[in-house]
Amino acid sequence: MLKLKSLKKSYLQGTQNIHIFEDLNFHIQKGQRVAIMGKSGSGKSTLLSLISGIIKPNDGEIVLNDTSYNALKESQLNDFRASNIGFVFQNFHLVSYLNALENVMLPAKVNNISNAKEKAIELLKSVGLEHRLDHLPSQLSGGEKQRVAIARALIHNPKIILADEPSGNLDEETGISVMDKLFELIIKNGTTLILVTHSKDVAKRCEETYELIHGNLSKC
Repeated sequence: MLKLKSLKKSYLQGTQNIHIFEDLNFHIQKGQRVAIMGKSGSGKSTLLSLISGIIKPNDGEIVLNDTSYNALKESQLNDFRASNIGFVFQNFHLVSYLNALENVMLPAKVNNISNAKEKAIELLKSVGLEHRLDHLPSQLSGGEKQRVAIARALIHNPKIILADEPSGNLDEETGISVMDKLFELIIKNGTTLILVTHSKDVAKRCEETYELIHGNLSKC
C-alpha cells in the first residue's frame, strides 16, 4: 500500500550537509496501523512530510496505492495528496474564520465530493460535536478542535491518515478520549494509519511500532 524505496534526504545548514535519511526502506499494508517513535530531531516529521509529498527526497522513490510520486508533476502530486491523504496535526491547523462544519467540509470541496455538508454533519455527530457545528475554532476546547480535525481528515475517505502527535497538546484524559475516537473511526473505515507519537501508551494501540534511529526505522 505504501512503499519507501532507498530514500535519501538531506538539508544544507550553513556549509554543512545534514543527512536525515541515507537509505530508508519501509512498507506497510492497506489498513495497517503503525506507530513511529523517536527522539526529537530524529526526522519523524520530515518522514511524514516526505510521505505526504509536501517535501521531496533527494533520491529514492515513494509509492502510495501503486502510484509513484516520481511519475507525477507538481500539480498532479498536489491533486493526488488532496484525494488520497488525510492529516491530523498536533496543533489542529483549523481555519480560524471557518466554523467546525465548514472546516470539515474543506477537503470534500477540494475533491468535489457530493453531499459534502451531509457527510460533514454525520462525521461531526460521530465525534460528538453535533452541537458545535456553527462554532469557530476560538470557541472550541483543545479536544473539540482535535475531533474536528479528525472528522476533516476522514471526510474524503483517504487511503491513509498521517497523524503527527495528535494528542500532544491535550491533557491526558482528553487525549485518551480523542485517540479513542480516532482509532474507532480508522478501524471502522479500514483506513491505513501512520501515527507519530512520543507516548508508548498511544503507540501500543497500533498493530506495529517502529523507532526512528539514525535515519532507519527499527521495529520495536
